[in-house]
Amino acid sequence: MPHKFYMMFKTIILSLIGVCLSIPALGETFDRIAQAEILQGWRNIDGSHTAALRITLKPGWKTYWRAPGDSGIPPRIDWFGSRNFSEAKIEWPTPEVFQQNGMRSIGYTDELILPIQIQPRTKNRSIRLKAVLDIGVCRDICVPQQLTVKADLPKRGKRDARIAAALADRPLTMVEAGVTNVKCSVSATADGLLLTSIIKMPSMGPKEIAIVEIDNPQIWVGEGEIQRSSGILTAQTELQHVEGLPFLLDRSSLRFTVLGKKSAVDIRGCAN
Repeated sequence: MPHKFYMMFKTIILSLIGVCLSIPALGETFDRIAQAEILQGWRNIDGSHTAALRITLKPGWKTYWRAPGDSGIPPRIDWFGSRNFSEAKIEWPTPEVFQQNGMRSIGYTDELILPIQIQPRTKNRSIRLKAVLDIGVCRDICVPQQLTVKADLPKRGKRDARIAAALADRPLTMVEAGVTNVKCSVSATADGLLLTSIIKMPSMGPKEIAIVEIDNPQIWVGEGEIQRSSGILTAQTELQHVEGLPFLLDRSSLRFTVLGKKSAVDIRGCAN
């Protein structure tokens, strides 16, 4: 395991151990920090169903985006126990960026409405949706939470303004944001690869950050460092295998999210 990754991994593990040791003594303090419910939503013309998970947090607490940053806890959702259910696609609203103790995390405060596009096995029949959410919620410390929700989704239903607002709050697509070109190059480092991404795109506003996601869970992705020169954003990101092994990088599977104070954009894949 690369030394840099080992030290980061050790820090996170020690932090989580500290949290776990604190929970028994302060258990009553953490009661109902996070609550969840299903917003039933509506059936679409193509037979899919739009619903949402609604997570509400106590004041001062936050939870995390799909790529939570080095100091965050990635969420997991299990749909086991659902009926007339084929697959679900989560539409993540634009998250916030948090800085604490020199570390960056990405997530949401107060309330998260997470739209879900559900494909039923049989159209024109009701759907029984069950979800088990494993999430981290943090304030001064982080506390893992497991929430179970279930609901019957109607054959028709009706539009819910809360879900519609969350869908409208997603990052822009490449076309919507005016992204015209994405190129990537890689170079070897002592511990893995250095990914350099050159993106031709308008600014998303002050304090832009670039988040890189990769489809291999065995690859650790560092925080990207960016430079802006007029209409060009250059991001450099370290990639390391968690066991220090060599690996190949599929550029077409890369996903970039650029967040700024004004807007955000979701970018898929890049050319050589």
